[in-house]
Amino acid sequence: MVNKIFFLLALVGVPVSIAGNIMHWSQTLMFGVYCLTIISLASFMGRATESLAIISGPSIGGLLNATFGNAVELIISIFALQAGLTEVVLASLTGSVLGNLLLVGGLSFFVGGLKYKRQTFNVYDARHNSALLIFAVVVAFVIPEVFAMDMDEGRTFTLSIGTSIILIVLYLAALFFKLVTHRGVYQHKGEQVEEHEEPEWSKGRAITVLAVATAAVAYVSEALVHTFETVAESFGWSELFIGVIIVAIVGNAAEHASAIIMAYKNKVSVAVEIAVGSTLQIAMFVAPLLVLVSLFLTEQLPLIFTMPELIAMITAVFLTIFISNDGDTNWFEGLTLLGAYAIMGIGFYLL
Repeated sequence: MVNKIFFLLALVGVPVSIAGNIMHWSQTLMFGVYCLTIISLASFMGRATESLAIISGPSIGGLLNATFGNAVELIISIFALQAGLTEVVLASLTGSVLGNLLLVGGLSFFVGGLKYKRQTFNVYDARHNSALLIFAVVVAFVIPEVFAMDMDEGRTFTLSIGTSIILIVLYLAALFFKLVTHRGVYQHKGEQVEEHEEPEWSKGRAITVLAVATAAVAYVSEALVHTFETVAESFGWSELFIGVIIVAIVGNAAEHASAIIMAYKNKVSVAVEIAVGSTLQIAMFVAPLLVLVSLFLTEQLPLIFTMPELIAMITAVFLTIFISNDGDTNWFEGLTLLGAYAIMGIGFYLL
């Protein structure tokens, strides 16, 4: 039933989005249409990556989901950079970190915990990811902020470029470590369960759906970016709130849906891989890549966040680490993460 609704939304939303963009219909109205269209397209991406996760295993499946889910975020951010909306871009990166760790992780643990009293996942992966989260957010995001206090704009951007290159190199090294040199070394017993589940789509069809949906999302995302200023004025929203909450939720809808479905099916290892893996990809690949891309645009993007953004991300990282480091979760821990996200959402709305 839900899949049929998303199919109809995509079937109607894509042509309406194209027509509205070409004929310049009301931007406030089209903002809602674009968001619903992206979310419906993201549902297809989620179903495709779920099939690939069954075929490839939790680690690679989670990585694929994070990659294609973050492709939406990357596309929206590049168009926003071209439009000179650097505050929206930085805010959307913050929102992705908070959304993946607190909203996606929280909903996954909560929904899965309602069905199962206790869910376990790979504790070794959790500890490995914890160290990377601290490096990516607490070290690589905070250090430039501290040093930038005594630097001019030129040196601040140079520091951002250096930090970005290091982040990308370490991210690629982490993938090589996890998927090549140490693949299967830290195996979790629960990952051997349900090996006989059949994927909804074949590998070829799933990849085709991902490619087509991503292309459609790219077009709609460009149109969505041009509505931000009008919507902000109409509803009294700040660029910070649009980036942290609205863009982040819409841009990461694929991971949201997939992670929750996986947790409900007691595949919490995949759900954790999606939530945390997507966060790491945002912090260690998407954010630094945007800094490097901005070299070729009129508006440069320094890796400097506001203090509320930094504090919120650091809090989310440590709360997630404390909850997930034992490799065990339940619905109450999920509710705790959701509560933290709600408090931060209220704070960003009122700023």
